[in-house]
Order: sequence, then structure tokens, then C-alpha cells
Amino acid sequence: IQRMNVDEMLEIVRSGKILPEKELRQLCEKVKEILLEEANVQPVQAPVTLCGDIHGQFHDLLELFHIGGEIPDKNYVFMGDYVDRGFYSVETFEFLLCLKARYPGKITLLRGNHESRQITSVYGFYDEIIRKYGNPNPWKYCTEVFDCLGIAAVLKATHLLGCGGKDSLHPCWTLSRNQDFRSNQSY
Repeated sequence: IQRMNVDEMLEIVRSGKILPEKELRQLCEKVKEILLEEANVQPVQAPVTLCGDIHGQFHDLLELFHIGGEIPDKNYVFMGDYVDRGFYSVETFEFLLCLKARYPGKITLLRGNHESRQITSVYGFYDEIIRKYGNPNPWKYCTEVFDCLGIAAVLKATHLLGCGGKDSLHPCWTLSRNQDFRSNQSY
């Protein structure tokens, strides 16, 4: 993906529209490449803003950046649960993907319990994809990105950061990243 294309994608999604399927697929491929170069437990340095449980609240996400500062001026760690429950999970996840592609060192995306095929099939992301795209292919592209997300981050080598909804994080540095999570819990 060329730099200009990512900037264009950012503006499309920031305006509340979804990306065309072809561009979403390219974006997902690019972000997977970036994520697989990162550690499964990603070290991050302060100052950094920690965020969790966006759950498809796209307008709240935009407000968060308005109040907290925009990337690349600020660093962010998002601790998962980007999708499901809210009405704008597609826009939320696409926006975060665009930011990761454009500013990979300024944003850390971790995997929450909702970043799985099982959970997104039940709690709304899959259905939202079908409604907005008319087919399940974009869901497949996004869930492939989920499989590449890191499990946790370590802040200043002293604080372990991650989504509290996952069954277990210990020992998180030994977990294989490129797989779907299975869960027996309801969320």
C-alpha cells in the first residue's frame, strides 16, 4: 500500500464511510505484515495512552483522539475488543487498521476476547459485515488480522497490559499468535 493510499483510506473511514472491499483486503494484508514483525508481547514506552473496549463505538473513538491527541503526536495502546456490540464495528476496526498501516510505531493493537471468529459470529461483527458489504469476505480478512494481533504489551518493562476478557494470559509469551482463540465463556 502506498503512503498516499493509506492517507486516502484514513480520510474515507474518518468521514464515517467504509472502505471498498478491495482496499480493505490490501489494508489487512499490509497490517498483518506489520503485526507479524512485532513481538507477541510488545514492549511499549511511556508516555502512552491506554485504551480498551471500544466495541464498535466509532464516534467515541474519534472523540478519544480529539481529547487525548491525534496519532502521530501521541502514542496509543489499544487492548482489544474493537468490535461487536456497537453499530460501527467495521468503521472502528478499519480506522484502527489505517492508523496501524500509516503510523506503525505510534499505535499498538492487542487482541481481546472479541477478536475471534467464534465471538464475532455471535455478538454482531459478522452480521454487520454482511449488512455493509453483502458478503462474508471482509469478515475473513479482518479475522485473519485478529490472528496476528499481539497478546499483550509490557509498559516500561514493569506493567503487563492486555484485555481482561481472555481466559488466560499466563504464560502469554509462549502462546502462538497466528491462531483463532476458542472460548467457553459468554461475553
